[in-house]
Amino acid sequence: MRLISYHEHGSPDVLRVEDAPVPSPGPGQLLLRTEAVGVNFIETQMRGNTAPFPSPLPGRPGGDVVGRVEVLGPETDGPAPGTRVAAFGVPAAYADQVVVEAERVLIVPEGIDAATATALGSTAQTAWSVLDAARVAKGDTVLVHAAAGAIGHLVTQLAKLRGAGRVIGTVGSPAKADFVLAHGADDVIDYRQPDWADKVRELTGGQGVDVVLDSVEGAVFKDGLKLLKPYGRLVYYGFAGADGEVAKVAMTELLGLTYVVGTSLDAWAKADPTRVAEARAELVRMVASGDLRVAVHATLPLTEAAEAHRVIENRTQLGRVVLVP
Repeated sequence: MRLISYHEHGSPDVLRVEDAPVPSPGPGQLLLRTEAVGVNFIETQMRGNTAPFPSPLPGRPGGDVVGRVEVLGPETDGPAPGTRVAAFGVPAAYADQVVVEAERVLIVPEGIDAATATALGSTAQTAWSVLDAARVAKGDTVLVHAAAGAIGHLVTQLAKLRGAGRVIGTVGSPAKADFVLAHGADDVIDYRQPDWADKVRELTGGQGVDVVLDSVEGAVFKDGLKLLKPYGRLVYYGFAGADGEVAKVAMTELLGLTYVVGTSLDAWAKADPTRVAEARAELVRMVASGDLRVAVHATLPLTEAAEAHRVIENRTQLGRVVLVP
């Protein structure tokens, strides 16, 4: 089979196509034949060694995979061979065939195309988990950072569906504004402008926001804290703008009746399995019905993984970037 790997950190050009033996699933695992792979920003950070945690070599990028079950590992209770599924957090995901943990898959209806279905892996579930953590209430004003991204455009829509009264989306380029407005935001602000926080205050009549959903990190994180109303909630779930550094916040900065919570998909998935199962079923329904619209920015051959990483690093994407074998 073919897979993508890298043996040194660096630019997207370090990604290589390699031949490898087909992996064998162990207990609790499934072997999938890949239909599509959703590429995520974290994979570019690990390849470039800019993530705020170790990125060992050699590297085989992980990701979200949509495919059909080929083989169940021993003692595995999972979907039968031939079943179409989506999985998140798949190691060595950029490949023709992948091994996944059975607990990380959900069944994908035939009516959802493979590129769209990749969102049912990490991005849609992360969006749902972030809004769970934020406890968005009817009428809340919600600030969504990186609102044009693979997760951001889903978070924006879900916030509205959960009753948010106003959603302010931030972007890293004015060219993304129309896309964000088309996916549910009421206002759009460029967070790379030094006065972006002042613009949020102007939009809210000086009141600030009830919720900040932050996947950018760095200085944006600290500015976001200052925008919260009393009893406001900031949910931190990513570090796309950290460049290897994470924001340091003094405890005294939280004295304004401010709630800060960090969340991850793995933590959410383990916290309440019954609730997670219900959320996954609802996400499948919403994507299948069109209530939740998944934007696919580009679909590229597996062999062009380097180009997929360039698209993401150039900050030009609107929605998902997908690889197909």
